[in-house]
Amino acid sequence: MMEISRSNPGSWLKNVTCLVFLLPLCLSFQIIVDDDDSKVWSLYDAGPRSIRCPLIFLPPVSGTADVFFQQILALTGWGYRVIALQYPVYWDHLEFCDGFRKLLDHLQLDKVHLFGASLGGFLAQKFAEYTHKSPRVQSLILCNAFSDTSIFNQTWTANSFWLMPAFMLKKIVLGNFASGPLDPEMADGIDFMVDRLESLSQSELASRLTLNCQNSYVEPHKIRDIPVTIMDVFDQSALSTEAKEEMYKLYPNARRAHLKTGGNFPYLCRSAEVNLYIQIHLLQFHGTRYAAIDPSMVSAEELEVQKISLHTSNEQEEQ
Repeated sequence: MMEISRSNPGSWLKNVTCLVFLLPLCLSFQIIVDDDDSKVWSLYDAGPRSIRCPLIFLPPVSGTADVFFQQILALTGWGYRVIALQYPVYWDHLEFCDGFRKLLDHLQLDKVHLFGASLGGFLAQKFAEYTHKSPRVQSLILCNAFSDTSIFNQTWTANSFWLMPAFMLKKIVLGNFASGPLDPEMADGIDFMVDRLESLSQSELASRLTLNCQNSYVEPHKIRDIPVTIMDVFDQSALSTEAKEEMYKLYPNARRAHLKTGGNFPYLCRSAEVNLYIQIHLLQFHGTRYAAIDPSMVSAEELEVQKISLHTSNEQEEQ
């Protein structure tokens, strides 16, 4: 299906699966907040429970909560509270937003920071828009995200995904994965995402593709006061240049976190850079009630050293 150069096939998948279940201070939950008992939220909650404004991760179409294991491991070790989610079957954005609000109420979280990847980024924006009169989103990190579903040119088929068998839905998703020779980290990242894709049921995948493609767009005037970091890559990804430019126009004051490489899943294959950009984004909230980190763990000096190190590394790559 795809040509990927592998040094040790399968070992990476086994290692990360073990890591997820060995996460320090990490609790795994399944929560039902809707009247429909089939709508189950799965999540990992890691880090100090005293933090009341944690960073929540929302996965892409093909992802599950554990695709953010690299962020959970690193950020928890630095004193942050992070929650990685896997959302249940929802067929429209309003239904998702209402369910997510109920989940935050259940977790007794008044405001949160959201990291959304691809579809997760779009849903994060829609939730911020949905709650703009009574804000629940303190900030947004949008990774390879989009603001208008029409970019996929599938709004006319969105209502038929529920009829398609699972293998056809998986083929649609795999069509956006990178192919050809890749470096080992990117190859392993794609392999892991393929494995996660295989774990999703037909209804889960159909509902996610429906949310990804049904006609909808973000209304920026409702969320213009929320701090935003736009994270994207310069190499091949499912997003067109036009879609990226539209995000920049939508959030002219947003911080930009550019990665030279990383493809569709930089949080897996370029985790060190992604984790640093997350810390830089959250730094602005240190010392406030919206801090996602244990105050005793804050060290601006260490972060500054990391920023300099990243800058030096990028300069060396350019030479």
